[in-house]
Amino acid sequence: MGAITLFFTSIGLSMDACAVSISNGMCFTNIHRKQIIYTAIAFGFFQAFMPVIGYIVGQTFSDLISFLDHWIALILLSIIGGKMIVEALKELKYPEACLTTIKTLTYKTLFVQSIATSIDALAVGISFAVMQVNILYAALSIGVITFICSLAGSYLGKRFGQMFKQKAEILGGSILIIIGIKIFLEHTLL
Repeated sequence: MGAITLFFTSIGLSMDACAVSISNGMCFTNIHRKQIIYTAIAFGFFQAFMPVIGYIVGQTFSDLISFLDHWIALILLSIIGGKMIVEALKELKYPEACLTTIKTLTYKTLFVQSIATSIDALAVGISFAVMQVNILYAALSIGVITFICSLAGSYLGKRFGQMFKQKAEILGGSILIIIGIKIFLEHTLL
């Protein structure tokens, strides 16, 4: 996997965390510099860690499924990207307003959000194993980009609210689907 493809994969994976960061910045009253940094660290860490776990699982089975690797990448990335797009479109159609009561972001909530937003990265890690991607470089790229996007998302959410949340998820889902198609075409046409 080339650096450009990895960069866009990292961007695509970070969009869930970015969208949640925007939502947190918008909905939680205690979002200040300290909470924004904790959010970015948590999301960045889990987005980097989960592909490593997926990679280890994928390596265990890669010899058995190597002839299907491009299909697996296409299917997994398309499902993940499609899910992100569908969820964003549902939110656009049925917007959920923040509660008017005071809400604070807790460490427990942040932990659950970090796990939930990184499940997609676990599946991508399995694809990385099949494609024999350098997992340390990939995990570092995903983690750093997610950290940056989460920082930006929290600040955007605090400033601009609901305006960008769904658009970020749609963009992220679209990028993952396009990368899945690109991987499939590279393996079938070359």
